[in-house]
Amino acid sequence: MKTVFHAANSRGHADHGWLNAKHSFSFASWHNPERIHFGMLRVLNDDIVAGGMGFGKHPHDNMEIITIPLAGSIQHEDSMGFSEVIHAGEVQVLSAGTGIYHSEYNPSPDQELNLFQIWIFPKQKQVEPRYAQRKYELNEDTFTELVGPEESGISTWIHQDAWLSMGAFKAGSSQEYQLKKQGNGIYLMLVEGQIKIGDQLLTQRDAIGISQTNQIQIEIEANAKILVIEVPMN
Repeated sequence: MKTVFHAANSRGHADHGWLNAKHSFSFASWHNPERIHFGMLRVLNDDIVAGGMGFGKHPHDNMEIITIPLAGSIQHEDSMGFSEVIHAGEVQVLSAGTGIYHSEYNPSPDQELNLFQIWIFPKQKQVEPRYAQRKYELNEDTFTELVGPEESGISTWIHQDAWLSMGAFKAGSSQEYQLKKQGNGIYLMLVEGQIKIGDQLLTQRDAIGISQTNQIQIEIEANAKILVIEVPMN
């Protein structure tokens, strides 16, 4: 098993006043040559957006974009004609493919929005752009699949052999994550709480990349919420 640990305070940080952003991988003006991507995972941004503020219309192409609001909600509009609000407890996927424009705002005038935005390289370029969102529920002490490949049968599928799963776990339990495809790796982000993987202790917003294994064992040291991003490594 090969691992790489990324402490929460080692992430890139940009404070624009209306946007307080933490970058797990090189993004915008923050560049770390050792933190470009993890396999097919290119971006994991942890953004806090002030009330009434957001990202104006901008383009994307040939990227699978996943948005997970953790608190608050986000107003999405795009060149495909979608105008939707995504709330905490929902997940959104956007296959940019041949190219789209979109904007994303915090529709609340006084409540902050906290979200994860995740970019994954697609396995096929120049696909037709696609949008989907859905609600999810976290059942205690198990992982819930939020995103998968098309054959997974869930509406929030992407053009890659990748899975995103989230779970809420009680202190004192031991959990196992079984990888879904041979040769994949996982990037685990501890959303909150405290866990241990092998000898590595993780606290809130610490992350660990794990490859060259088929399963991982997670010891729950304190009540925890965990995001697992499973992606091809090449």
